[in-house]
Amino acid sequence: MRDLVEIGMGRTARRTYELDDIDIVPSRRTRSSKEVSTAWQLDAYRFDIPVLAHPTDALVSPSFAVALGKAGGLGVINGEGLWGRHADVDAVITRLTEIADSDPDPSAAIRYLQELHAAPLKPDLLAAAVAQVRDEGVTTAVRVSPQNARTLTPALVKAGIDLLVVQGTIISAEHVAHGEDEPLNLKTFISELDVPVVAGGVSDHRTALHLMRTGAAGVIVGFGSTAEATTTSPSLGIGIPMATAIADAAAARRDYLDETGGRYVHVIADGDIETAGDLAKAIACGADAAVLGAPLAVAAEAAGHGWYWPSVAAHPSMPRGAVLQVAYDERPSLDRVLSGPSDDPFGSLNLVGGLRRSMAKAGYSDLKEFQKVGLSVRA
Repeated sequence: MRDLVEIGMGRTARRTYELDDIDIVPSRRTRSSKEVSTAWQLDAYRFDIPVLAHPTDALVSPSFAVALGKAGGLGVINGEGLWGRHADVDAVITRLTEIADSDPDPSAAIRYLQELHAAPLKPDLLAAAVAQVRDEGVTTAVRVSPQNARTLTPALVKAGIDLLVVQGTIISAEHVAHGEDEPLNLKTFISELDVPVVAGGVSDHRTALHLMRTGAAGVIVGFGSTAEATTTSPSLGIGIPMATAIADAAAARRDYLDETGGRYVHVIADGDIETAGDLAKAIACGADAAVLGAPLAVAAEAAGHGWYWPSVAAHPSMPRGAVLQVAYDERPSLDRVLSGPSDDPFGSLNLVGGLRRSMAKAGYSDLKEFQKVGLSVRA
């Protein structure tokens, strides 16, 4: 039964929980972390770690996507970002970070980011970025918005992507936009593609189940919020309590599995995951993998040179996010961020190592088993 509370006469709201509100409760025998597997598989593609990179230009360059791919994760290029608009992305990012560092007005960097994204998309530039990743032999993924999915996808498929990510702040199975001949029907759209599609974000059971019925290989829960950069709630009043949202989507996954007689759709958490402990909690709530943004942006290989902003920060009329510095002169390697060693006692380094140790302490050997671990709610 849902926990409803009265917020005023005749108005109720559901009590929900963030990842910070819950804790993992070990109840089985412990095991060595060396005996723990963090591998998972999305459609035909196997990954050694349950980590996807947030599709922002602050993080995912083609070279970063290659580095994360070789580390066992998945880098997702922003198909509507700078790599498809400018020939020298490193130069414009350097200028962006100089503005953010020197101008006391925090809006100055956002205005420049909006200016950069006002440049037209050039399919040849985006195809070259895709080819750079594909030629290194790692899984290639690109994100497009629901609004531009039909327009951009044919060129991306021709360029040789392995996975398509259709992602908006909040997504439905049918996107309606004024002026279009017909809305984007994801079920029809996905059925006509030869590549698997991951879609999101969603925040509840009904929408997650609806997206699963479109044929998506994975469903993203959340919209990438982080304490460092995203301001979606102040901008739109929209917030997603990640622990509850992940659990709801996992329930939709079970319902869909029964409904179809065995088709499994992966649940991918995207929001409020900043430490190894947060990553472990997201998996424990039912996620198969997680999208990380700011936690990976501290890596030396990240495109933003120690600065981070979410992909929605460049929206032309309603930017949702800030350009903030998350790392300084000494930036750790991506391998150290993911697998250590760490000298940080708060879990910002050795993210996957922390997940492995949490699984081992609770006595579970793989991600699917770990989704059954006990949880408690803080008073």
